[in-house]
Amino acid sequence: MRNAFWLSGLILPSLLPQYIQAENHPNIIFIITDQQRGDAIGCSGNDRIITPNIDSLAKDGYYFCNAYSACPSSTPARAGLLTGMSPWHHGMLGYGNVAEHYRYELPQMLNDCGYFTLGIGKMHWSPQNALHGFHATILDESGRVESPYFISDYRKWFQTMAPGKNPDETGIGWNDHAAATYQLPEELHPTAWTGDVAVRTIRHYEGDKPLFLKISFARPHSPYDPPERVLEKYKDIEMEAPAHGEWSAHIGEDITDPEKAPDAAFAQFGDDYARNSKKHYYASITFIDEQVGRIIEALKEKGMYDNTLICFTSDHGDMMGDHHHWRKTYAYEGSAAIPYIVKFPKSMETEVARPTGTIIEEPVELRDFLPTFLELADGQIPDDMDGKSLTTLIKEKSPEWRRWIDLEHATCYDDHNYWCALTDGKIKYIWFVHTGEEQLFDLEKDPKETTDVSADKHYRKQLQTLREAMVNHLSERGEEWVKDGKLVIRSKTLLYSPNYPQK
Repeated sequence: MRNAFWLSGLILPSLLPQYIQAENHPNIIFIITDQQRGDAIGCSGNDRIITPNIDSLAKDGYYFCNAYSACPSSTPARAGLLTGMSPWHHGMLGYGNVAEHYRYELPQMLNDCGYFTLGIGKMHWSPQNALHGFHATILDESGRVESPYFISDYRKWFQTMAPGKNPDETGIGWNDHAAATYQLPEELHPTAWTGDVAVRTIRHYEGDKPLFLKISFARPHSPYDPPERVLEKYKDIEMEAPAHGEWSAHIGEDITDPEKAPDAAFAQFGDDYARNSKKHYYASITFIDEQVGRIIEALKEKGMYDNTLICFTSDHGDMMGDHHHWRKTYAYEGSAAIPYIVKFPKSMETEVARPTGTIIEEPVELRDFLPTFLELADGQIPDDMDGKSLTTLIKEKSPEWRRWIDLEHATCYDDHNYWCALTDGKIKYIWFVHTGEEQLFDLEKDPKETTDVSADKHYRKQLQTLREAMVNHLSERGEEWVKDGKLVIRSKTLLYSPNYPQK
């Protein structure tokens, strides 16, 4: 099946010029998953998940242990990645539509630097066939149809390989928490398809330009539907129960039956239910890890691995029942923290102050990828771009870096779920915009955020420091956000900032 001719998004090697690597400009392979928690990789210290290929990439590169998605739901996260900007500056403060054009766009800026730019898998843009500077995109949009007559390349291919079959045969909704094994041959699974297209593209690439290849997996976002073969790897691994804190004991207590509310944002379905979902979720990640291994092997066979910048990350996490929360859009670690690994080209080995395999503790975010790419491509990083090049963190032993990363999300799922936050990965401050409530978590002592210490007198100074930092962060938004040096409670939700591009 994997060697079968794939019709949609076809790249014929005969149509590409002969491959001659551009001097000093590395290839860039950017691998992104959908809804993968920051702790859902082995190199994070999680011994319950099987991700040998991703972990190996971290050994060859750097694992950033305090990495976040500034606006943790699909479209605003991807807008930050696309533009290198913070939510306020790219304009999306919550789940909405990625604009058709931005002042700064990652594929276009690399295109302008002389790269051949391809995108494979889930883009989640509007309109769905928007390119933003890619020479081509080969799409799997998780069954979404949001543009007239749109059918993803994956679904077109699926019907050539399994005519009349249902690609959603497993029967679990796109936001449901239930879990089951994939009901069709695993070669038809979208994770396998994305891996196949990526590997074929690498093997066939003979261009005279350096390659930028974005490989975007639609999983482990629900449905949690790994192949039976992969789930079997977890038969003897007991899943950890979801985290629960005193502050969250009442959340979701009125929703206890998953059959009645299969996609509930807040629910108390019980630890066994959550463990089962997590086992399938982890197996979905292991299936992705297998594809990552195939991609790395293809790069090595092609002789491209050493001169390639390889990144692995996700757009946001998945609460998986922690604190009776499901899905994303929350300030908590399960939702906002993401995996973040960067393997730099071998030519940079003489320039680094921190050896490969080092764990980087400075707080980083999706916005930091674009300026990193621009630096390695000899492009110009705009002065007003919020992201910072990650090369600073490996070239200097004591680099100057941001103290906090800003996080936020406009109202989603519940009126109370409207918040702004600051964190350095060691402590986290959350401000609830509609109510003025605050939370403070000591992530070093309490990484699962079970104890809110905002009222603890021992944290009074840290609370004040972070509150003042939030005032400073939000001040540019005007008196509707900060007045007389104090945070302002807002009655209305603002989904798009004034910086959102107008047509």
